[in-house]
Amino acid sequence: MVSSPSAYPVEFAGIGRAFATAKRKGAAPESRTVLRDVSLTVDAGEVVAILGASGCGKSTLLRIAGGLDAPTAGAALIDGTPVAGIDARCAVGFQEPRLLPWRSLADNVALGLPRGLDRGEGAQRVARLLDLVGLGASATLRPREVSGGMAQRASLARALARNPGVLLLDEPFGALDALTRLRMQDLLLDIHAAAPTTILLVTHDVDEALQLADRIILLGGEDGRDGATIRRVVTVPGTRPRDRGSAALAELRAELLDGLGIDRHGRALEDLHSSTIPVFPY
Repeated sequence: MVSSPSAYPVEFAGIGRAFATAKRKGAAPESRTVLRDVSLTVDAGEVVAILGASGCGKSTLLRIAGGLDAPTAGAALIDGTPVAGIDARCAVGFQEPRLLPWRSLADNVALGLPRGLDRGEGAQRVARLLDLVGLGASATLRPREVSGGMAQRASLARALARNPGVLLLDEPFGALDALTRLRMQDLLLDIHAAAPTTILLVTHDVDEALQLADRIILLGGEDGRDGATIRRVVTVPGTRPRDRGSAALAELRAELLDGLGIDRHGRALEDLHSSTIPVFPY
């Protein structure tokens, strides 16, 4: 088991983000607002999932939390301190494993270790993390020699290597097959139980959000206004691991799908294609 990190609270205070758009020569500068007045406090050790239509700014909000992007309005704070540039208190997990193909799984995980860590201590931490994600016997293998699920587990171990106080996950299981995805969800729950860091999870999967999160944030647009903001905050009932077939979760799932413009049978509702839900390429 890895040592438990100090979980940090995260705060979004009036976050806004606008991007410059392509313009004709000589035309006045233009911009498109992606996020507008997003305010939210995530408690230390809490798991919060962010849901919303494709392109509504979910990943942008995650990047702002980690200092990979800067807001044009408001501020993100970790443990009360404003985020200014890439923040060492955070680690990011992406949809693709992004492993270096010429390095072993162990060496890829070691890339996430904090600078200045003693070599022996670093090797022990990598070994513990590989055991934690079930890859202890595969440490010397290269990414091409393992399955997609194994590569994603190695990527998760790399994100945990620095003992982050905040773990930012951007569709980390989206590219996996359904069965492997369920196993990775269970693995994340086990990891959080062993080292309860704060987790912000971007996902398009309502069931995944219901299984993993303490709260779910529904991000989207409003009539007549540019940019996505928080439309609803849902507290998920019950302790983890949750019964995926429970009636309470089924009803909540229907409500969330309705908020996303999808009925309980998976069909898009009319307002999914209306101007009230902006879709931007960010």
